[in-house]
Amino acid sequence: MKKLFPLFLLFLVSQTSFAIVPSAPTLDAKSYYLMDFLSGKVLASKDANLKLAPASLTKIMSSLVVFREINQGNLLLTDKVRVSEKAWRTPGSRMFIEVNKFVTIDELLHGMLVQSGNDATVALAEHVAGDEDTFAQLMNQAAKELGMVNSHFTNSTGLPDKDHYTTAHDLAILSQALIKESPELYKLNAIKEYTFNGIKQQNRNKLLWRDSTVDGIKTGHTEAAGYCLVSSAVRDKMRLISVVMGTDSVKARTNDNQTLLNFGYRFYKTHLLYKAQQKLTDERIWQGSQERLPVGLADNLYLTIPRNEYKELDANLRIQPQLMAPISKGQVIGTAQITLKGKTISKQPLIALQSVSKGSMMQVLKDKLLLMLE
Repeated sequence: MKKLFPLFLLFLVSQTSFAIVPSAPTLDAKSYYLMDFLSGKVLASKDANLKLAPASLTKIMSSLVVFREINQGNLLLTDKVRVSEKAWRTPGSRMFIEVNKFVTIDELLHGMLVQSGNDATVALAEHVAGDEDTFAQLMNQAAKELGMVNSHFTNSTGLPDKDHYTTAHDLAILSQALIKESPELYKLNAIKEYTFNGIKQQNRNKLLWRDSTVDGIKTGHTEAAGYCLVSSAVRDKMRLISVVMGTDSVKARTNDNQTLLNFGYRFYKTHLLYKAQQKLTDERIWQGSQERLPVGLADNLYLTIPRNEYKELDANLRIQPQLMAPISKGQVIGTAQITLKGKTISKQPLIALQSVSKGSMMQVLKDKLLLMLE
């Protein structure tokens, strides 16, 4: 069964419209990726699956692993960590913790995410997993779970290693997962400066000063990686994630991220078309304890489309013919197909929003007769 469903009833139309959506910006960075947070729509990309050294962008994964431990109740922000000599001696950017001194998880997270301290990151890794090698295994397990198929981590900090790499695409889905899972802890990425042991250091993400809508997430730099930046911003309730890897300066990585974000917000809009568990239609169900079955989607359906093309959206609901009881809640019984200017842009499974048991013998016989007469 095919049904046309009126989309215009489900979302508000943006008042901003553009006659033409230009091509995505062309940047000199080795790789970049611009993605909508809710829909996952890719708005711009270049060599998004190119394996590159991530430098301190690695700390996004390190923070995800630590955040998960906190969310599961295995760590408290007030827990104290004894600083090992290895953590203290770790080269690169530093928080300036001291060997054998105790530092809280909260302080170390600030040191890792605001100051990009390698010493703080190793201290956290050792506390969570016992040693950094085991922590790297946790990082790789998380990467596999998230579908980061072109990533591999050998350390928590991003210090150069030939077997330590990721991609712009993988960093985008990693950042998306981190923000979804830990929205409160993610706010650490928006802090502009942090003082520890009397030493004040600024966040290296210059977009935090330039663009008030930017609230994270991480910079990175080594000779092998170049200058890298993953950023995220929210404008009019629309969050974008921008990844830029392999530029030649702090200015370039900052400008490239700003260019991508501005492009995405100027020409695209994300709409919530249907809410999870929203009844989209009632379908006839045969031989059941009731005659009508409410049908909808399991999850919210977000679509990111050009701002001037909302009138071109259409939806077709395709339901399996002759639905027979019993039906279980959540059972897939059809497909919602969304088209834009005649082109399919989304297919989502339609599910039963409630269970329907087998009807009485009388109801079953009645429906069998009705079906014979159809």
